[in-house]
Amino acid sequence: MTEGNFVDYVKIHVSSGNGGKGSTHLRREKFVAMGGPDGGDGGRGGHIVIKGNKNLWTLVHYKFKRHFKAGHGEHGGRQRSTGANGQDIYLEVPLGTVVRDTDSNELLFEITEDGEEKTVAKGGLGGRGNWHFKSSVNQTPRYAQPGIEGQVKNLTLELKVLADVGLVGFPNAGKSTLLSVMTSAKPKIADYEFTTLKPNLGIVQYRDFKSFVMADIPGIIEGAAEGKGLGHYFLRHIERNATLLFLIPADSKDISKEYEILLDELRRYNPELLDKQRLVAISKSDMLDDELTEEIDRSLKDDFKDVDYLFISSVSQKGILELKDKLWMLLND
Repeated sequence: MTEGNFVDYVKIHVSSGNGGKGSTHLRREKFVAMGGPDGGDGGRGGHIVIKGNKNLWTLVHYKFKRHFKAGHGEHGGRQRSTGANGQDIYLEVPLGTVVRDTDSNELLFEITEDGEEKTVAKGGLGGRGNWHFKSSVNQTPRYAQPGIEGQVKNLTLELKVLADVGLVGFPNAGKSTLLSVMTSAKPKIADYEFTTLKPNLGIVQYRDFKSFVMADIPGIIEGAAEGKGLGHYFLRHIERNATLLFLIPADSKDISKEYEILLDELRRYNPELLDKQRLVAISKSDMLDDELTEEIDRSLKDDFKDVDYLFISSVSQKGILELKDKLWMLLND
């Protein structure tokens, strides 16, 4: 999937159908004197329904078509015949989609299961026909109810990526390179910050035909929790990852400090993110000799008491198998 086709935020306009009018028909038939009212009810207007689809990964199908209108209910007819209901419109979205009211920013619901359906705009009820209003006082009512109008809403669809492992790190930490090595994904890789502007997903093949999904989240910068840069745009994708893999390059000035900054940004954005299982990978370690690796290892033991860490290199494949083993163990702990 190309970066341009990964659409994770769209605004759409939906309108449910109006209910049909009730009929004011009076029965007129040969040899039937004063047949009386027999007008049928109007049909219900069509609903707008949001439906989960596990086979979708993006909202790209709403990139160009953003207005959706359900069918109106048919009017009632003679012989108490009810009008047909308006056609419902089903909008399929990937799992992990959050639906908000654009005007009020109210969270309406989240779609997390395949086939899950939520009616976001109900069709108007059809009006009752004149036979409902017949009484001993008024035996030939010549009025019926009009149908109720449908609902019109502006909605925001926001996708939060569902993945087993989310890659967390500063820009240019080597996340895209690691994803390309561990999976068949082909993310854009370049030697400058913010090469990745959209999350990339890849399937990691493990032993005995087992697999798990890894997501390359665009780089976090200090102040992202307050919305600096595109902070909120990036951070929301981390909420749905089961395990967080922190990637810190070996040539960093202070590995422990970088880790604390990343943790602090997650804490300020959503404290619940710290409850997820974490693993730290020191990337680009092919630049280190054995002596320097041992020295860094000794300095990290005191700072990383609560989390496991290991040295890896995407270029030389160093530590990649061990990384897969540790991630699999965390996911199935």
